[in-house]
Formats: sequence, structure tokens, C-alpha cells
Amino acid sequence: MPFVVLAQTLTDACGADPQAICRLVYDLTGSTGGARFADFAARPVKVVIILVLAWLANRLVRRWLNRAVEGWLERRAAVAEAARDRSAEASDRKEGGLREAALQRASLMLEQQERSTQRTRTLGAVLRSVASIVIYGMAVMMSLAEFDVNLGPLIAGAGIVGVAVGFGAQSLVKDFLTGVFMLLEDQYGVGDVVNVGETVGVVEGVKLRTTQVRDINGTMWYIPNGEIRRVANLSQDWGRAVVDVEVAYDTDIETAKTVIKEVADGLWHEQLPNATITEEPTIAGIQAFGESAITIRLMAKTEPAEHFATARELRGRLKEAFDEAGIEIPFPQRTVWMKTEQPPEKSGS
Repeated sequence: MPFVVLAQTLTDACGADPQAICRLVYDLTGSTGGARFADFAARPVKVVIILVLAWLANRLVRRWLNRAVEGWLERRAAVAEAARDRSAEASDRKEGGLREAALQRASLMLEQQERSTQRTRTLGAVLRSVASIVIYGMAVMMSLAEFDVNLGPLIAGAGIVGVAVGFGAQSLVKDFLTGVFMLLEDQYGVGDVVNVGETVGVVEGVKLRTTQVRDINGTMWYIPNGEIRRVANLSQDWGRAVVDVEVAYDTDIETAKTVIKEVADGLWHEQLPNATITEEPTIAGIQAFGESAITIRLMAKTEPAEHFATARELRGRLKEAFDEAGIEIPFPQRTVWMKTEQPPEKSGS
């Protein structure tokens, strides 16, 4: 019987689920009021402890993320530095335009490293913000639970609001997630020439939600990242100028190949600023037999986004070289036979 009375009194003092501090004070003093006051006074202390622990956890997670990002950047920088050293050593062994091309490639590698560094730090900042939101959100919920706030309705309401917002803003979430993966995979960056379906142009801005592309007409396109199904990056790492040269059927193929190779090698050694060929051009051979011409394919590896200008320069020089060599660039020709009927002779009267 005394045990039942004690249990009822403890329940009256500390509730159905008595906390350790409330139970301890009641056991020591036997005072219902003192136990209630101790339990009420301990709750703000617990909240402070929860917030302090959340602050410490946030600091530790952010520091770990910073170290992970900086460590990854240091490893990438070491690899890039080694590659630049190899490129510099190669440039010392070359002369003239080839040496300048090697130095330009080293400079391009440095620009790509800077872009990668900025992209990685941006993602690190996003991850730190997400970690802080999660940690402090959990701390707030635990703090409310200390004051006997029923979190069930709050969580249910937040869930309903989240579902409603999710249906209404699913395209926004899709754009955001797609933008994160684009940055992670380095699909393209500012200055790249890309084909994103209906738009082809130069990337002028990459955001977590949209990509800004300026086309050849000067129009700026703002494309939601979630609508980009596939991307053709025309200026990543290197390019290739593919020029199909047509000659007449009565042309000596070996002579034509020799002229084409001389023109391509001349451009390769000149190393023009906007039409830089990085490797010796190659003649792939006869590509096709057309109705009025034989097609010979020329391929030249170029600096990123310079294959368009290189192909145009090659075509102009090939026209001049063919004129000098007497090689005909054919055009469609047709032979038309005209048949006329003589009027019937009139019989004499």
C-alpha cells in the first residue's frame, strides 16, 4: 500500500514519465513542489546543452568538409602541377610555333584547374549549408521535446506542407539536383561551347538552377538544368577539325593527298592563335564516291573550341593550293539532250 501511494505521488510530481533529475530530487527531499521546480529548471539547461552540442557537431562537420575539400584540391593541384611540368619540359624540346602551342596548353590546364577549384569550393559551401540545416533542425526539435511540445502534429503538418511544396516545386528541386550533378561531373563550364538540344552557344553562367548560353546570334538563353537531357561539349579538353575535300574523278589521288597534307602541315607549324593544331594532321583516305566527286577526309586535332576556325582556314588554303596545282574542285554537272521534231514537209499542189 505505501508503494502505491509513493508511486502516485511521484507521478503527480514528475508526470507519467519522470525524468532522472525530478526523481532524484523527489527521492532526496520528498517534496512534490521541489521536484517539479527542479524538473522545470533542468529543461532550459538541457536545451542549452543540446544547442551547445549541436554547435560543436556543426563545427566538427564543417571542419571535416573543409579538410576533405582542401585535401581533394591539393591532390588535384599536385596532378596538374606534374602535368604542367611535363608540358614545360616538352616545350623546351620544341621550337617555334610548336613550343608556343605547348605553353598555351599548359596555360589552358591552369585555367581548367582554377575552374575545377571554384566548382569544388561551391559544392563544399552547399554541403556545409545542408549539414548546418540538418544539425540545427534536429537540435530545435529535441529542444521543443524538452518542453513537452507534441512534435507529432508539427511533423505531420510539415510533411503535408512538404508534399504540397514538392508537387508544386518539383521542377525547381529537379533543376537544383541536376545542377549539383552537373557541377560534380564537370560536364561544362563558363566559356565552353555546348550543344544542349535546341541551343548551341557559349556558356556564360552555370548556376545550381539554370545555365546561361549565348548563341551565335547573340541571344542569351536561360535554360533550367532539369530540362537539359544531354549535353554535347564542343570545347572540352581538345577538338578535331574534320574536312572532307572533294576532287574530280580524273584527279590523281596521291597528288591530291600530297597537296592536302602539305597545306595541313603548314597550318600545323604556323600555330595560329585561333586555329591551333596540336598534333600532326592525318589523311584518313577516301571517304566516299559521290555523283561527281571523290571525297578525301582530312583530320586535325586542335585546341578546345578551335576546330571550327581551323576547318575554315584549311578550306581557304586548300582552295588556293588546288588552284595552283591545277586540281579541280568539282561541282554537279548534267548533260542535257534537246530533241526537236522537224515539221512535216508540205506536198506541192
